[in-house]
Amino acid sequence: MAHEFAGDRYDSMLYRRCGRSGLKLPAISLGAWETFGGYRGADVARECLFRAFDLGITHFDFANNYGTPPGNAEIVCGRILCEMPRDELIISSKAGYRMWPGPYGDGGSRKYLIASCDQSLRRMGIEYFDLFYSHRPDPDTPIEETMGALDHLVRQGKALYVGVSNYDGRQFAAAVRACERMGLAPITLHQPCYNLLQRGIESDLLPEIARSNAGVVAFAPLASGMLTGKYLHGGIPPDSRAGAKWGAEWVERTLTPERLAALRSLEELARARGQTLAQMALAWILRLDVITSVLIGASSPAQVEEDVAALARLEFTAAELDRIDELTRVAG
Repeated sequence: MAHEFAGDRYDSMLYRRCGRSGLKLPAISLGAWETFGGYRGADVARECLFRAFDLGITHFDFANNYGTPPGNAEIVCGRILCEMPRDELIISSKAGYRMWPGPYGDGGSRKYLIASCDQSLRRMGIEYFDLFYSHRPDPDTPIEETMGALDHLVRQGKALYVGVSNYDGRQFAAAVRACERMGLAPITLHQPCYNLLQRGIESDLLPEIARSNAGVVAFAPLASGMLTGKYLHGGIPPDSRAGAKWGAEWVERTLTPERLAALRSLEELARARGQTLAQMALAWILRLDVITSVLIGASSPAQVEEDVAALARLEFTAAELDRIDELTRVAG
């Protein structure tokens, strides 16, 4: 029996336009990375994807190398997404990191990107991606070739929009200029890492994105769980990524005493705002007009629900922002 999705799923979600394009994304998007098809199986993935859609999340993000083994996230989630209304979904994927041996298995060449997109489409069982990214800059491939390959995918009908990820400000500007000079499909979205602890894009990349009128999907908005509070009060939850994959050594190396103290102070500030630390961290990113969406990961429907609840309060006082700046200088 087909699943019946919530009839009010679009009533509460905030949708933002991707720069000057006609595409809108939910303020909260859901990605796979190491979770679905990795340390969480198909049952958990289905619960999270269905609950996300019921809450108005329409954008689901993948890459050719996500999952264990690489590519498994697209296989697992493709079977689930086919149970959902395709025309109401934004499905994205990326290529740029090593996927197969030999000289054509990674990078930004036309050969690799087109082959990767074809493979990802087959794994997911769909005819096109709404959005396809160059996952990383390739210093050995001219940017004109990389952007030309993305344009080719659009002309073939295999991608509706294209984007880049992990490009710094200079690299992004070069990609934008190449598209304009050659009359290629424009860069609709950039997907950079951005969170309270990793703010490097503020001075370098965000001004370039604002000038180009592209959208921004911030990945790792919770700093791989550091901004969820789960590691701040002793012990490693066995169902967390650290417990399942990374181990105590990663937590101890990442959570220095200075960072731990600063994060606990941030958690206190979040409680004073009536939010969890995770909710405040997401709201802090989404307060910026240049941000289109934050890309969360989740290992349970409850995590999806908590993160979506961040949208209830996106405003910050000047005093709160000053205190956050003070604490993140220590924590970062």
